Amino acid sequence: VQLQASGGGLVQAGGSLRLSCAASGRTVSIYRMGWFRQAPGKERELVARINWSDDTTYYVDSVKGRFTISRDNTKNTVYLQMNTAKPEDTAVYYCAANRVGASWYEYWGQGTQVTVSS
Repeated sequence: VQLQASGGGLVQAGGSLRLSCAASGRTVSIYRMGWFRQAPGKERELVARINWSDDTTYYVDSVKGRFTISRDNTKNTVYLQMNTAKPEDTAVYYCAANRVGASWYEYWGQGTQVTVSS
């Protein structure tokens, strides 16, 4: 499975941005996909994830009510809609995926920079 992330950029605080992650290869084996972020000097954290089978989602508390993760089956693409962006959302965002039975994410896309200006 290969993952291609896109959509990062510069946005003002309060603005919106949508990240995309296109999966290719053996996409039928995907169990779930997630978005992570890593800010300078901080550890990488899971921001949101979605189960491929039933669309069950999870969000870290700091983005609940502002970010939405979704997927388009026809395009094998997962999106992260970021609304009401805050400067603390500034980070490199990564998408990731894993297969059924995997204990953690096995496949990673390249990072995409998101910068929120105050």
